[in-house]
Parts: sequence; C-alpha cells; structure tokens
Amino acid sequence: MTTPAHHPPVMDPRFAPPFPAAALPILQNTQLRTNVAHATDVIQTKRNSLVAEKRDWQELRNSAAAIRAHVLANLGDYLEQFESNCTAAGGTVHWATDAAEARTIILDLLRQEKASEVIKIKTMTSAEIQLNPALEAAGISAIETDLAELILQLGDDEPSHIVVPALHVNRRQVREIFAERMGLPQLSDDPQALTAAARTYLRRKFLSVPTAISGANFLIAENGSVAIVESEGNGRMCLTLPRTLIALAGIEKLLPRFSDLEVMLQVLARSATGERMNPYTSLWSGVVPGDGPQRFHIVLLDNGRSRILARKVERQTLQCIRCAACLNTCPVYRQTGGHAYGSPYAGPIGAILTPQLERMQHAQSLPYASSLCGACYEVCPVKINIPEVLIELRAQVVNQQRAQSSRWFDPMFIGMKAANVTFASASRFQIAQRLGRIGLRVFTRSDGWIHRLPSLGGRWTLSRDLRALPNQTFRDWWAARPSKGNR
Repeated sequence: MTTPAHHPPVMDPRFAPPFPAAALPILQNTQLRTNVAHATDVIQTKRNSLVAEKRDWQELRNSAAAIRAHVLANLGDYLEQFESNCTAAGGTVHWATDAAEARTIILDLLRQEKASEVIKIKTMTSAEIQLNPALEAAGISAIETDLAELILQLGDDEPSHIVVPALHVNRRQVREIFAERMGLPQLSDDPQALTAAARTYLRRKFLSVPTAISGANFLIAENGSVAIVESEGNGRMCLTLPRTLIALAGIEKLLPRFSDLEVMLQVLARSATGERMNPYTSLWSGVVPGDGPQRFHIVLLDNGRSRILARKVERQTLQCIRCAACLNTCPVYRQTGGHAYGSPYAGPIGAILTPQLERMQHAQSLPYASSLCGACYEVCPVKINIPEVLIELRAQVVNQQRAQSSRWFDPMFIGMKAANVTFASASRFQIAQRLGRIGLRVFTRSDGWIHRLPSLGGRWTLSRDLRALPNQTFRDWWAARPSKGNR
C-alpha cells in the first residue's frame, strides 16, 4: 500500500530525474494531461468567481501577506509563545532539526503506544520527511483517510497536486483501484458509490485505530492551538476519536492571534477549492479530560526552513499557506501535472520550495520549470513573488555549476567564452553568421525550420523549433540599399 522502504521513494528529490526528463513521458500521456487540465479549469473557474464577489479581495491579500511576513520576521518569539501555551494546555512539544529527527521522534512515540496501525489526516509535511516508508519499515501501517490520498495509497501512486492529490485520476480509474483493493468487483464508477465504498472502508479504521497523525494548516501562538481545515470530515474523525494524536508541522505555520484566522480562512478557502469557507475547520488545544485524545504531541519541523528564513528574497517562500492557486493557473503545471516535479511540493511553489529544502543540492532543474509569466504571483493569496525567487534560485544554480565544474572541460563555459570572443568584434560576428548559415543548412528542413540540433543545441530543440538563419542579414540588406543621401 506504500512504497517499500528499501526502494527510494518516487517523490524524493534526492532520487528524482531532472524536470525535463521527468516531464517528457507525461507530455505523451494524453489521458493524464486531459485529467489535469479539466480539474484545474474547474477549480480556477470557481476560484475566480468567488474572488470576484469580494470587493475587498486585494485588501484581504494585503492583510494575509502582512500577517505571514510579520510572523516570519518574529518567528522565534512566536514559536516560544506557542510552545508555552500548548504545553500549558496539556500538549507536548517536540523540536525536529531535520527529517530524520522528526521520523525518530514520531516512531518513538508510536512505539510507546505499541501502535501497529495509525490513521492519518492528509499532511504534506509527512510526505516531505518520507514518513510513510519509515513507518512501514518499522512494521506500522499508515492508513490515509483523505479520499484522494486513499486512492493514491491503494493505487500505489503518488500525489500530483497540493490540495487535490489525485487530480490526475478520473473516476473510472478510481473504480478499478477500489474494485481490486477493496474486493468489490461489482462496484460502479458512480461518485456516490465510490464515496460509500471509501466511507465503509475507513469507518472501521476510525473506530478501531487508537492513534492518529495529522498535519496543521495553522498554529496559533496566542493559545497554543492547532487549526486544520478539510472538506470531508475525515480530519474531524482523526482529531476526536483516537486516544493519542501526533501533529507534525513546519515551524513557519504560525499565526500570532486567533483573530488572524478571520483573514486566513477567507483567502485559503477561495484560493484552494473555490469555496467561501472550508466545510470543516477544526481547532485543537492540548488535552481536555474525557474529551478527545488524552495524549497530544506536536512535532515542530525545521528541515531547512531556518536557512530559508535567513535569506531576504527567499524568505517569502515560507509565507505559503499551501492553497495551490499557483498550480491551478500555471501553464507549465497544466501540461505536466505534479509528478514531473519529483517532490511532494509541485507547481510554482514546489519549484522554489523544494530546491531550498534540499540545500540547492538536488532539484536544481525545478527553478527552470517556469515561463516566468507571473500568473502565480497574481493569484497568490499571500503575495509571494514566485518569479522573483525563481530568478534568484536560477542564479544560485549557475553559480554552483561554475564553482563545481572544471571550466575548460565544461561545454557551457566554452560556448559562452566563444560567444564572448565572437560578439566582441563586428568582423568575427559577420564571419560567424556566414559559417552558421552554411552549417545549419544540414539541419534545415524544406519548411524552413530546424526541428532537431545535435549536442548542446538539442536542449533548445527538445521542446521548440528554430527558424533557419536568413540568407541575408540586416547589415547586408542595409549595405545593399541604394544611396539616398542623408538618412
């Protein structure tokens, strides 16, 4: 049901192929691209309609951005305040420097509970730290209770969207997965029938598994509460029925005050699912005797976030509230879906978040998975300037490549030096034009276009065609014009 622990997980940036290589087979998958385009169109249309009805939408965006920026500027103080208030309410706060430490903390807590199964609320942070494979390796079954996550888990698949993880799967495919894995050969692909099958399957788990793992949409420093929003009610079940609840959250998820939810919930619901409000908004504050989990733990995860926080341009990445509005509007994501990004975080936000979490050692192709059209910035409810961060990360990638490569054996470096020498002289430039025109004739088709170039030129023609060089340059044309006196 989950990726075997002895195999590198698919959605692990350390083992993912470069974005162009991962995207190529997806571009040839017509059904997947159709599914992604249809789903993003539906969400985007709903989002646009509900945003249009809010006359103060830009003011809400400004407020949400200001709240998140204020938190990041004072993160240390708010983390201490949250820990104090959460502990006073009966919770236990754990600090994890990286993914390995977070996994160790959670596994130790589950061993104390003698847990063989856990039920899970959808949490991208657990995917970030590869928690499910670690649980499986320890002999603990993790049951995803979000419908989309359940579909992917039973289908041995990976998420392709932040809010709608199974966006790339249609209902006929869901029917095939449920029929096989739930032993329901007569199951129809009617949405109500599929929902009923999932509900019956999960209800047994809700009522019998005493330990749950959740993420967090927001952490409230003022009272030590955890806020979780979702659309199906599975989160509410996981928050109320188990004996023990373990929450995993990035340290950037804080809000200063309970009243800040008034702004954040308005922009989140509209941006994420095209709804005025989320169907279920749950808040959990420590332990209440006789009501809900009697042991509550929260693991606060750094895993590179402090490094991001220290950099002026990149810091705004941490303002993200995981609404996925940038995915729904991105022309690149629309063509490739989420799998090509090789990370739990797909789309434009994934293109800037994943490389930074990986210390710029992995996923270096992701900052180039963008046309820099700016659509992501226009829809972001917390006003993250994703194109600005993409450009900064591209510069870092280039600087790393320069520092790591042996320049005189680097084709890119040699090519740039040759271009520098050529462009520095008009006569050399004219000679290069003539030689280029002759050399490219071999690759020019009858329609006047070059469809494929060898070597480094192949990177350009892999995804675009190149017009052949004209027979006459502008300089030649200008020189051949009859003299007309003063021009």
